[in-house]
Amino acid sequence: MKKIGIFYGSTTGVTEKIAKRIGEALGVPPENVFNVKETSPSKVGDFDVLILGSSTWGSGELQEDWYDFLDGLQALSLKDKEIAIFGCGDENMSDSFCNAVGIIYRRLLQTGAKFIGDFSTSGYSFEESKAKESSGMAVGLLIDETNHPELTRRKISEWCDELNNRIK
Repeated sequence: MKKIGIFYGSTTGVTEKIAKRIGEALGVPPENVFNVKETSPSKVGDFDVLILGSSTWGSGELQEDWYDFLDGLQALSLKDKEIAIFGCGDENMSDSFCNAVGIIYRRLLQTGAKFIGDFSTSGYSFEESKAKESSGMAVGLLIDETNHPELTRRKISEWCDELNNRIK
């Protein structure tokens, strides 16, 4: 079985709660769920699968704790890692909904990692997102706890089921 580590950045606690819920759904022990503010990027070396989560802030930016952590990840070879990304946003920020997911994805493309966990954007209404591919799918799980908390449980469950099928 592959070892999973969850790494998140959270300002208000929403992304932290989602990270923990994803951990529970995937059977990840709580000690393998990390706040990037308090974690060295080298910690990812302990895991086969990395689940990375960030909220989107301002005009579509990463949560502030991610900048240094991502710089550190980009300096590492992640060629033997699988990465899945999730993010929290507010669809009222229609031109930058969950941009952080796409930012993380693009910043890590050159690391050699294999990306898993693309997911449907259904249920949300937004104009643009750096997380959305031309196919209409997102490069990860998008969550809007502000406007659509009723979708969160189902989306986490479906995404985690898909991840479990790909990880094994």
